Parts: sequence; structure tokens; C-alpha cells
Amino acid sequence: MKRRDVLKKVGVGAVGLGAAGMALKPRKARAKKVYNWKMVTTWPPHFPVLGEAADKTAEWIKEMSDGRLNITVYGGGELVPPLQVFDAVSSGTVEMGHGAAYYWAGKHPATQFFAAVPFGLNAQGMNAWLMAGGGQELWDELYARFNLKAWPAGNTGVQMGGWFNKEIKTIDDLKGLKMRIPGLGGKVLKKAGGNAILVAGGEIFTNLDRGVIDATEWVGPYHDSKMGFYKAAKYYYSPGWHEPGTTLECMVNKKKYEALPKDLQAIIDTACAKSNMWSLCQFEAKNEKYLVELVEKHHVKLRTFPDPVLAQLKKYSKELLDELSAKDPFTKKVCDSYRAFQKTYEAWNAISEESYAKLKHL
Repeated sequence: MKRRDVLKKVGVGAVGLGAAGMALKPRKARAKKVYNWKMVTTWPPHFPVLGEAADKTAEWIKEMSDGRLNITVYGGGELVPPLQVFDAVSSGTVEMGHGAAYYWAGKHPATQFFAAVPFGLNAQGMNAWLMAGGGQELWDELYARFNLKAWPAGNTGVQMGGWFNKEIKTIDDLKGLKMRIPGLGGKVLKKAGGNAILVAGGEIFTNLDRGVIDATEWVGPYHDSKMGFYKAAKYYYSPGWHEPGTTLECMVNKKKYEALPKDLQAIIDTACAKSNMWSLCQFEAKNEKYLVELVEKHHVKLRTFPDPVLAQLKKYSKELLDELSAKDPFTKKVCDSYRAFQKTYEAWNAISEESYAKLKHL
């Protein structure tokens, strides 16, 4: 009887030790949910810098999330037309989009301030306004109306003034001109008597070559060379008064973004910030080389807008901003923020950047 009692006690103890051992073993990690999203863009597939930025943003998100958030990128027209990106993301047809906010002026006039303002902030100024001057908060407030969340995800830097088939000597040379130019710049051209036409990037060359449009702006020497505009127009003007630092955007369906785990939200934020810097650096590093090639190899005639023309365009730009502000309270709110920031930014810029730019390089 004693022997049986001992065996029972040993058995119970063994079971107890076994249970304790099992409790000490780590539980098998639960498989984390994988999200498969779609991104549509306003750019042709794998378009230099602009389309590449969308591709790279998707790649960086996949890498940082260890494959938990996979994004398939579609160029303009592959899944939705280029200028329907906003609606596709807003409705939830797709989760993400990549483009420029001035394409959505028909949705709300204030969208244009988050891309480019004629005679406005350059790339450095735009980043400062958005990230430290209250711009991003206004952008969030506006896009929330459309179930969207957006970030700066690229910048072209100061653009060129455009391609023309005739010289622009006076403001009257813009009258009747059919020019591909979006956003607020297009509205300023209208004030000068021109006809602003919105055409997606992949359609510009054909329209210029066939005479559907008389002139076009795009980005700068690197990109314009890739687009082949020198084959359809010979006069190449600077400066890009209409787009001094155009911000590109990555937008996400707000409900789907908020449904993501916090770490995946942070990964999207980070990838967009990286894309913002990467795009600007591509243009800044390559523009001069391609400008030389356009002039020396393709015999493009480089011109600068006359000062009186720029002065009149600047006057029209101020009038336009005043008119937009008078029509809509939220646009006024955004415009006031933008103008106030530009004033202080330019005061500091005159002492810092402009003074330094006058020094000769090493």
C-alpha cells in the first residue's frame, strides 16, 4: 500500500512538472495579417522619377513591413484613367494613389495649394510649410472630407517655364495660346488671355506634335528630355513661375488607413517621407546635365521670360488668390496660412539662401 501511495505521488508530481514545463514554453506566434493593396497613379507605368517614386514607395513599404503590406502599382490608364485617381481612392475602389493635388481643383479649389502656387514657395519652402508651418494639418482637414489622407511624396524643385513654338516677348504673346498647364498656373494664363488645357503626362507629346496645343510646361530638363519635347518645340523658357516647387502626393483611403495596425501606418508615413526626398534629389542631380544636352545636342533655344511679362503674370497671380479666397472660406484659410508662411520664409531666405547663392563655388 505504501509503495502504491509513493507511485501515485510521483505520478502526480510528474504531471505537475509537465504542466509547468508546458506553461514555460513560448506560445506559437500568431500569423500576422497580410494586406494586399492597389495603388493607382496619374503617371504612365514606371515613368522616370514620378512613376518610379510610386514604385519605390510600394517597395519600401513591403520591405519595412516584412511583407505584411504589399502594394501593386498601376500606371495611369492601367486600372483607372490618370485623372480619376482621386475618385478611385476616395471611394475605396483602390486603397492608394499617387499624383499631384492640383489635378483635383474640380473637387475643391484649395487642393491646388498643396501642389504649387505661382510665384509661391520652392521645394524647401513647401516642405517647411507642410511639415512645420501648419500646411499638413490643413491638408488633412480638407482631404478628410473626401475620406482621404495624403502626404508629400516627392517634389520637382523649381520647374522650367515651358516649351513654345514662338518667342514670348510681351504679355500679348500669350493671348490665344493653347497651352497644357494645370492648377493655379493655368488660371493665371487664362487671365493673360491664353487657353489652359489639362492633359495627362502620357498624352502631352502627341498633342504638342500634332498642334492640338501650341505650348506645354512639364517639369525640367531631365524629364522634358525623356519626354522628347525638343522634337515638337524649340523654344524652352525659364523660370517656372507657375510651379516653383511642385509637391507630389501619395494618398490613402482614410478608412482603410485607420484600420491598419499602428506600425503599418507609421511605415506608410516613413516611405512617403523617403519618396519626397528621393524624387527631389533625382531632379536636382540631373537637370543641368540634360539642359546642356538639350541646347548643345538638340539645338534647343533657351530663353528667359522678359521681366515685364513676369511682372504682369505675378500681378494676375495675386488677383487670382484674392478671388479664390473671396469665394470660399476654407480656401481663404489655406491661402492665408500659405501667404503668411511665405512672407516669413522669404525674409529668412533673403538673409540665408539668397546671400549664400551669390558666393562663388569652390
